[in-house]
This record gives sequence, structure tokens and C-alpha cells, in this order.
Amino acid sequence: MPFRGAGGTGGGEGSFFLGLIMMIAGGYLLLRGIVVQPQLGFGSRMFGIGGFQVTTGLVLVPFMFGVGMVFYNSRNWLGWFLAGGSVVALVFGVIASINFTFARMSAFDLLVILVLLVGGIGLFLRSLRAR
Repeated sequence: MPFRGAGGTGGGEGSFFLGLIMMIAGGYLLLRGIVVQPQLGFGSRMFGIGGFQVTTGLVLVPFMFGVGMVFYNSRNWLGWFLAGGSVVALVFGVIASINFTFARMSAFDLLVILVLLVGGIGLFLRSLRAR
């Protein structure tokens, strides 16, 4: 039985590993260049349902009632629903309020990142092709 390389094809191991390393380096540098800025305060708008504005403080009100109901009777499904739903809404609101921006970088830095990422993807996919 002959030795099979990357993707079950003959050869391509060098392109496979070089492409993989380039993809990882380019992806890492790209993600390092993204600045994440949350814009969430205690009374700030998280999201809207219909015409109603839901704020962070408003989400915590049913959470408090739900936790109180669960501590009073742990088998109360309404308390678990209120507490769990409030936590899900809070997480959803935090994620929805995040801004992603690029950090200041030179055009050369951006070109190096893109060549590493896209070139690595190209080498990686070429290594999986039959020769």
C-alpha cells in the first residue's frame, strides 16, 4: 500500500504544513489587530423588542424575581424561566452591543497579514488536491 500524503493524495506534506502555519499566523495577527469595545452601561439600551427599548437594568428586574422564586421553591418552573431568560437576554445584549474596529496599523502590516492568511489558505487547499 503506497504512502498517502495530505488529504489522501500523494505528496503535498510540505505545502500542507507551510499553509497551515501561514494560516495560523495570519489569523492570529488579524485577530490581534481587532479592537473590541463594549458600549454597555447600566442604563444603556441593549436591544429593542418592537418599539420597546430593553435596558440592562430592565433585564435585571425579572432576574431578581426569578432568583427569589427559585430560592423560595426550587421546583418553580416560572422562577427558573425568569432567571434563565434574563441571563440569556443579558448575554445577547452584551454581544449585540460590542463594536469591532481595526487597531491602527500601517498598510504594510495589513498586507503582510492578508498575504499570510490568504496565501496560507491557498497552499493548504493546494496540498489536498491530487497531483
